Amino acid sequence: MRTVRLFCVIGGVWISSSCERAPSVDVLGSFFPIWIFCIAAGIFLTILARRIFVRLKIDSELGPVIVIYPCLTAFFAFVIWLIFFR
Repeated sequence: MRTVRLFCVIGGVWISSSCERAPSVDVLGSFFPIWIFCIAAGIFLTILARRIFVRLKIDSELGPVIVIYPCLTAFFAFVIWLIFFR
């Protein structure tokens, strides 16, 4: 039992040792994680998309907005991450 526990601990350390540092960017001397900028851009693009939907009068056709807009924000954030940081 003790060897199994030791093997699990060593295996966990070995697997997690290959992880990189989180990508970050220097803003006025402070390092911020990139995902904060991706989420902020995703929120901005979702607000812009909502304005377009309202102007085209398809906002009422979208369905439950409590699901649509957070999913749209996540979509934009993930796409920005993949395009610029991967």
